[in-house]
Amino acid sequence: MNVRILRQRSPFSDPYWEEFFYEDKENQTVAGMLDDLNYKDDLKTIAGESAPRIQWECSCLQGMCGACAMVINHRPALACETFLRDIKGDTVILEPLKKFPTVSDLVVDRSIIQENLKNANTYIEEYSADKSSDFNQMYSAAKCLKCGLCLEVCPNYGKGETFFGAAFANDCYLIASRSLSQKDTIKESYQSHFAKGCSKALSCVDICPMKIPTLTSISRMNR
Repeated sequence: MNVRILRQRSPFSDPYWEEFFYEDKENQTVAGMLDDLNYKDDLKTIAGESAPRIQWECSCLQGMCGACAMVINHRPALACETFLRDIKGDTVILEPLKKFPTVSDLVVDRSIIQENLKNANTYIEEYSADKSSDFNQMYSAAKCLKCGLCLEVCPNYGKGETFFGAAFANDCYLIASRSLSQKDTIKESYQSHFAKGCSKALSCVDICPMKIPTLTSISRMNR
């Protein structure tokens, strides 16, 4: 199997493609493949040229942290949940998420997700749960990994300057349900940074690795 990777050595360098050969293993994931490639001290491209180890992020390798989010064969996904057996053809194409600044190779800076939450004052303050809350939906919304896949596929999300995306909408619902004192502030932030910019494409729902029913969070906030 051929592995094509869009590489970039630093945030200030130009991206370039490198191609490697990987002996396909049954039931291997993209994350496992990257780990195998990096295990070699003398990593070489298909052309036989020496190459530095591939930079990518991982933590749990169980689909629970979102660190290994990347673009795999032109579709954003978690590397630890994407199996080689499910990839069509004999080539795997790996690219970093495009909606975030590249740090190195497949590593991107997703700090904008947390920064936007802070800038919009979306915090609980004092816990005081709304007794009318749908706790099943609250539990679902709390599963968000902040992996950025929903923002990567969103047609309305750019650089997170004004429209904050589906992850923000879920957090607004979750925090508004748990903090009565902050409810008005959360509503204003939701209207300004999500409701006015969302076109209801719902690509965020389709791509979410945790299958969060974001549309339900949106409808609760709108109500």
